[in-house]
Amino acid sequence: MTVLDRAPSLGPLLALGALRSPFKTPGADASFPRTRLVLPGVRPDLEKLAAYERVCGFATGDDGLPITYPHVLGFPLAMRLMSARDFPLPLLGLVHTSIAIERYAELPGGGTYDMAVHVEKLSPHRRGTEATVVTGVRVGEDLVWESRSTYLARHRTRHSGETARGESGRLPVVEEWRIAGDVGRRYGAASGDRNPIHLHPLTARLFGFPRAIAHGMWTVARCLAAHGVPAAAEVRAEFRAPVLLPGTVEYAAEGGRFQLRSGDRVHVEGIVSPCVAP
Repeated sequence: MTVLDRAPSLGPLLALGALRSPFKTPGADASFPRTRLVLPGVRPDLEKLAAYERVCGFATGDDGLPITYPHVLGFPLAMRLMSARDFPLPLLGLVHTSIAIERYAELPGGGTYDMAVHVEKLSPHRRGTEATVVTGVRVGEDLVWESRSTYLARHRTRHSGETARGESGRLPVVEEWRIAGDVGRRYGAASGDRNPIHLHPLTARLFGFPRAIAHGMWTVARCLAAHGVPAAAEVRAEFRAPVLLPGTVEYAAEGGRFQLRSGDRVHVEGIVSPCVAP
């Protein structure tokens, strides 16, 4: 376990990860860092929190943190692990493919939290290798929030890996959203995630996208802001296809399930359900 006295700066980590990417050899049997990074005494910046709530569509001024916001607080720790020399997957081109969140109680915006992040495992995937990164939030000894994110490094593989995950059927459309071209820049400013594929058409084209694309975590946060989430809840979401900026999408929902679509193309699919403390 490594205890930090401050959150790492994302800019240098992104640059370092980019420089090291060409020298990485991804594979599900590769070794990976077993370090557990801990950052105690984290207090959300209320100004950044308000900006995050606005860009994602959450009500501002509520006492509780949006259910996705602890991911933002823990992201610098995750980036430190994934940009490290001993992390085998290249940071450049790494794709966030899914997130599962369990929130056991409402987290006050003015609270103080202990964050911890570690890499749980590497798994073979039909398109390469996937890393599972776990982020936990504690108040004292109590675990109050935990997530598991999967990140895919695409590369040639002989392993058939996972089969393609099928969609669960079309849900009824609730709203149509017109997404502005600056959403990536606004979300990046609020979250600190300034990956160039989200910021400008020119920088996105360098990575093979015709235009800038929305952050995956923005898409799921926007859906959850519209859907509504109970205080104790479990969220599971898969990122299936990027959302080009600007663009028009359909938010669809039924029961606990939700989707973000463009015509027949599903960008995000997920489900919200109640949960109980461990």
